[in-house]
Amino acid sequence: MLDEHNTEQSEDDATPPDETAAPPDDGPPPDDGPPPDDGPPPDDGPPPDDGPPPDDGPPPDDGPPPDDGPPPDDGTGAARSETDDIDRLQRERDEYYARLIRTTADFDNYRKRTDRERRDLTEHAAMVLLTDLLPLVDDLERALAVDAQDGTVDRRGVEIIHKQLLDLMARRGVAPIEALGADFDPTLHQAVAHEASEAHRDGEVIEELRRGYTLRDRLLRASMVKVAKA
Repeated sequence: MLDEHNTEQSEDDATPPDETAAPPDDGPPPDDGPPPDDGPPPDDGPPPDDGPPPDDGPPPDDGPPPDDGPPPDDGTGAARSETDDIDRLQRERDEYYARLIRTTADFDNYRKRTDRERRDLTEHAAMVLLTDLLPLVDDLERALAVDAQDGTVDRRGVEIIHKQLLDLMARRGVAPIEALGADFDPTLHQAVAHEASEAHRDGEVIEELRRGYTLRDRLLRASMVKVAKA
């Protein structure tokens, strides 16, 4: 019974709350005091200077693709190639040596041939000249064989032989050097004496002791002369 009375009383006391009423004032919040002072924040110093950013430079040049070279050889190909090179060099050596032998033999034959031709030409020229001189020798022998009075030889015959000899020399390109009265020329004259003379100019050839000759504008023999000295 008691429980029912209390239950009913409790239901009567429980009135609905007034929604228009102000909320109850619970008072100011409790003052917990100032927050604790942890002191100034720690000074970590200036931020670290990492310097300028690294210069990586130009991009790397990988260059041409790697040459892997010829395919691996088991040794037989390399040995064959080396043998071929040796054989080729030996053939070239033999060819050069044979060519040298032929060239040396050709040059030796050429030298012998030219020497023989030069000797033959010299002998032929001498033979022709001596053949032309033989008639003059015959004339001199005939002149000497003539019986002359007082043991003298006819001058006329000697003059004829001398003229024939000069003509023969002229046909061969030999000409006498006219030295008498000319100025001394060391390329044509050989001075063997000097003589003071007022009648001649200094360096003039005043006497020809031996006649000189030229062969086709080349000196065959110099004239032996005497030169005046002022």
